[in-house]
Amino acid sequence: MTERRPLSRDLLLLACFCGFFFFFGLGYFGLTGADEPRYAQVAREMLARFDWITPTLGGKPWLEKPPLYYWQAMLAYHIFGVTDWAARLPSAFDAAFMVFAIYFFLRRYRPGIELDGALFAASGAAVIGFARAASTDMPLAAMFTIAMIAWLGWYESKKKWLLAAFYAFTGLGMLAKGPVSPFLAALIIVCFAFTQRDSPLIRATLWLPGILIFCVVSLPWYVAVQIKNPEFLKIFILQHNLERFSTNLYRHAQPFWYYIPVALLALFPWVVFVIAALYRGIREWNKRSAQVPSVAGDDSSELRSNSGADPFNRFLILWFLLPIFFFSISRSKLPGYILPAIPAGILLLALYVRQSQLLRKKPGMVAAILHALVATLLLIPAAGASGIILHDRLLLNPLVEAAAVLAFILALFIIIILKWGPGFPALRLATLLPALLIVAALLKTSSTAIDARFSERLVARQIEQIDHGLPIALFDVRRETAYGLAFYLNQDFPEYETGQLPEGEHILITREQITTELQSTIQGRKLLLLGHFAPQHLNYYWISAR
Repeated sequence: MTERRPLSRDLLLLACFCGFFFFFGLGYFGLTGADEPRYAQVAREMLARFDWITPTLGGKPWLEKPPLYYWQAMLAYHIFGVTDWAARLPSAFDAAFMVFAIYFFLRRYRPGIELDGALFAASGAAVIGFARAASTDMPLAAMFTIAMIAWLGWYESKKKWLLAAFYAFTGLGMLAKGPVSPFLAALIIVCFAFTQRDSPLIRATLWLPGILIFCVVSLPWYVAVQIKNPEFLKIFILQHNLERFSTNLYRHAQPFWYYIPVALLALFPWVVFVIAALYRGIREWNKRSAQVPSVAGDDSSELRSNSGADPFNRFLILWFLLPIFFFSISRSKLPGYILPAIPAGILLLALYVRQSQLLRKKPGMVAAILHALVATLLLIPAAGASGIILHDRLLLNPLVEAAAVLAFILALFIIIILKWGPGFPALRLATLLPALLIVAALLKTSSTAIDARFSERLVARQIEQIDHGLPIALFDVRRETAYGLAFYLNQDFPEYETGQLPEGEHILITREQITTELQSTIQGRKLLLLGHFAPQHLNYYWISAR
């Protein structure tokens, strides 16, 4: 029988890992891309108006996304003030919440793998990356994951409170990113019932009190925002769900196979054994009862429950593969779309490791070597991240050389303990050590470079230093620049491209090497170069009055 692990020790360990992976250094570099500053600014504007219904950007309704992230960010702003790291707190909190939910679920329904499953989830590349981003992807993935494991708990125990939790968290997923949450949940459950030849399972899942819980959680905001903004359903449902899926309206076209490499990268550093777990689960799919050998000292029922023939395993395979396939047929593709599928791969891995332990198997040499390389080699580019970001290549320096030596030593260490040491029982320890070093190296070496190349935080500081109390305008800058400056300077800027040329003197931010076009646009008005931001090729000009 599996012995219960000390709860307090496990929770402390999880808190430490989640604290480092998700929360430590959230403000080391500024908000990047277009989405982070845009979502952060929407939450700021909602808080300033104390409006919990209508998201706005630049004072105008911004109806692309539901409000769960905005509500969480508003709360973080209220407690900690409006900062870039506070804007990232909702995702970090949701990721930690998901990890602890995985732990308690496995502790109750698959005891013995709870710490493995939770730590595997906490250290996955996609989970860490999106947990540190001010976006709606992690709130959706966390709520969806908790909904799915609640349904699995109900499926095994038939406890109605778990079915109620499934509907509640599906409703929160609806508030995180829209109808994708109930759609994916229904798709996975219906396909699972079909593969189990158990159509009554669908009828049992369609529980009226649960449906009412879903409606109470999710629908009040949708009704309220539609009343206040009659264009909401057209913009949100038609443009940002149906058209985003069926057309390349937002210019995110990628090939059909795009999510294969994305999923592989998302599962780092566990990807080698996730593939092995998926292969074993698919291979044993049609076995109605696992044919397991008799192993002295082991509970054969536990071995059977962790085998690929277990319905639990089949559900995880569907949960992992169906969202990836669904979004692969979408015309618009972004990496975060498949984040809700990643925890299923992690849970498959935890079951695979436990079954291998019960069978007293050790990884094969090829698997051990591949895993060691995947788990350690990223330490080298992590140590040289600054050069890669600023110069588009890995620059050799003492830190990179030391990282290469350390990666080689760690890889040998992992191979030795997996093949000739404890094997799978040591997988967690052997992999988490380089994972911690990689994240630490990235935070240490890349933060300044990311700030310079991809965030507008330093640009905003320069503008504040040269600001003469004049209005600011933009001309031919990336949307990342426009949204980033809007957050850090907390104002909306007129743009020359739309004919919004201020009549009086003002400061203009534009790309370098655009002087001829700029002269034509300002039509004889005087200009004076005030400054330059080389990493992003931006110039700042004083423009005279008309």
